Amino acid sequence: MKTPIVPFFIPHRGCPHRCVFCDQEKISGADGAIPSADQMLDRIREYLGTSGLPAVEVAFFGGSFTSLPHSIQESLLVPLQPLLASGEVSSVRLSTRPDSLDTDRVGFLCRMGVKTVEIGIQSMDDGVLSMAGRGHDAAAVESAFACLREQGVSVGAQLMPGLPGDTAEKSLDSLSRVLEMGPDFIRIYPALVIAGTGLAQLHAAGMYQPLTLSAAISLCKVMLHRSLMRGIPVIRIGLQPTADLQRPGTVLAGPWHPAFRQLVESELFYDLVSRLLGGHASEGMFATVVCNPSRVSDVVGQSRANSVRFLREQGVRIEGVRGDPAFSRYEVAVLLPGETRRGDLFSNLKYSTKEACHD
Repeated sequence: MKTPIVPFFIPHRGCPHRCVFCDQEKISGADGAIPSADQMLDRIREYLGTSGLPAVEVAFFGGSFTSLPHSIQESLLVPLQPLLASGEVSSVRLSTRPDSLDTDRVGFLCRMGVKTVEIGIQSMDDGVLSMAGRGHDAAAVESAFACLREQGVSVGAQLMPGLPGDTAEKSLDSLSRVLEMGPDFIRIYPALVIAGTGLAQLHAAGMYQPLTLSAAISLCKVMLHRSLMRGIPVIRIGLQPTADLQRPGTVLAGPWHPAFRQLVESELFYDLVSRLLGGHASEGMFATVVCNPSRVSDVVGQSRANSVRFLREQGVRIEGVRGDPAFSRYEVAVLLPGETRRGDLFSNLKYSTKEACHD
C-alpha cells in the first residue's frame, strides 16, 4: 500500500520573486503560515492513526523551501528527526526553486531526511523564464539537477506550458531537455490567469492570451505521451481543484477544468482506438472496446464524449466498453465483426510537434 503523504503548505514562503502566474494561496487553499512543531506532530499522529499504516511521508509544498532562512528550515525539519529515527516518518519531500539549490543546501536536506525535491522549472526557454519573472535561467535548472543527483536525491520536475512568450514547440523542447536530465517524475500545470496575478494584469491589458482548453489538451496529450515513452511518470496534469480555485472569480481565463487530466487521457485513448481502426472504419460499423478496468472512463470519455465523437466523425458506433484486468493500463482491443485489433499507447501512437499545436 502506498505510504500516505502528510502535506504542509507554505505558499510564497522563501520566494524571492513574485512570478506573473503565481498566487499560491488560491492554488493551495492555504494561508502560508509556517506550522509550529506541535502542529506538525499533531497532524502526523492524526494521519498515522487514521491510515492504520506504520509510516507516513511528510511533504512541504508551495514556496521555495531552500530559500527560507536556515533557522526556519531547521524549525520545520528538526522536529521530524525523532519520527524519522523511529520509522514513523519514512521520508520528507519538498519543493523549491532551481537557483536555491547548491551542494551545501542539498547536503543539509539529506542529513534531515529529505529524499525527494520537486523543482519549479516551468520552462527551459530563457525568454519565457524572463517574461514570467522567474529570476533564473535554464542553466540554473541543469545545475540544480546535478547537485541533487550527486547526493542521491529523487528529483521531480514541474512544467508550465502556455506562459507569456511560450509556444507548443518551446514547451515540447523544454520537456525534451528535462527528460534528458532524467527526472523521477513530472507534473504539468498549464498556465492559468488567476485573479491578483501579473498574468491577470497582462490579460486585462490584452497583452497575454492563455491556451484554450482544446489547445492545452492537445499539447499536454503529447507531453504526457512523450514522458510515458521515456518511462517517466507524470503524477499530475492540471491544478488540484481546491475550493479557493473553484470559487467564481478566481480563474479568470485559461484551460481550467477540474478533471483536466482525464480530458487529456481520454484524448490519448481516442487517438489509440482511431489508429487501431485505421482506414477500415465505415459508416454504420459497430465495435466494442476492451481495456483495463481503470481505463473504461478514459476510453468512453467524459459524458461519453469519445463514443459520441466516434459516431459523429467516423460513423462507428461503440456498442460497449468493458474492462478486462488482463489488459495493462496502456492497452486496448477493438472488437470488430470477425476481427480483433489490439494495441497500446507505446507501439501504436506517435505524435508530431504539429499535432501538439492543434487548437
